[in-house]
Amino acid sequence: MYPPFNTVVAMKLQQMSDLLEQQGANPFRVSAYRRAGLTLLGLQRDVSAILEQQGLKGLVALPGVGKGIATAIAEIVATGRWAQLDRLRGTLDPAHLFQTVPGIGPSLAQRIHEELHIDTLEALESAAYDGRLSRVRGIGQRRISMLQASLAAMLGRAGRATDPVGDGGPDVSLLLRIDRLYLEQAAAGELPLIAPRRFNPEGSAWLPILHTDREGWHFTAMFSNTARAHQLKRTRDWVVIYYYDEHHQEGQVTLVTETHGPLIGRRVVRGREQACRQSYLEAAQTGKA
Repeated sequence: MYPPFNTVVAMKLQQMSDLLEQQGANPFRVSAYRRAGLTLLGLQRDVSAILEQQGLKGLVALPGVGKGIATAIAEIVATGRWAQLDRLRGTLDPAHLFQTVPGIGPSLAQRIHEELHIDTLEALESAAYDGRLSRVRGIGQRRISMLQASLAAMLGRAGRATDPVGDGGPDVSLLLRIDRLYLEQAAAGELPLIAPRRFNPEGSAWLPILHTDREGWHFTAMFSNTARAHQLKRTRDWVVIYYYDEHHQEGQVTLVTETHGPLIGRRVVRGREQACRQSYLEAAQTGKA
């Protein structure tokens, strides 16, 4: 008989595989989750015990389980949920997810999500190291240190004392191209639609979702479905792009139409406006604008 928790995780991996296939994602990603699920069903040891005793390295050593899937397993072990799966189902509730972290209550969880536009524990951990979390009301340095330790333990990174994500990521020019592709295909009705649970009392499938691979990165793009986006009527303007590569360097960004300054009317990556301006200047100089 399979260890009970292995069955739970394997089912979630299978659900992810089926969902990605339905949404037209890369076939290699689809098969990767299926292979990992079969690996777990063939184990005699419980994955939670492997994670506790050996950390992420113990999971990565399993056949078909890379760093990305290992981190997903760690999240499921720690919280019972998998934000990426919930997101693609349209059932993600980031505020509830953040409350699984010791030291974060309902009000603070909601502020973190709405002010930082993040919805995963990975993104929360990154924000705890790069200074963004300190800008949220009610979070001082002492609480940040506590959250860093809690997230490190939950995500299997005990002992890490530096930014777990790093400064890398896709170039803004690539992010702008993904944004343009998403907006064009969404406008043309060429993308699968999901029915988000939040701010959708009718349960209608209205949120277009894009999966694509470019220059060694996997991208998932969708319109922002946050309270702030609805309040400002930007649910067809703000685009959230999630990205990761085979080395499990991952992150997320929000792109918007700039409303002031030298880039007014242009699409920009929020927080990387200067890099966007340089990208537009270079494109103009090469005739690719």
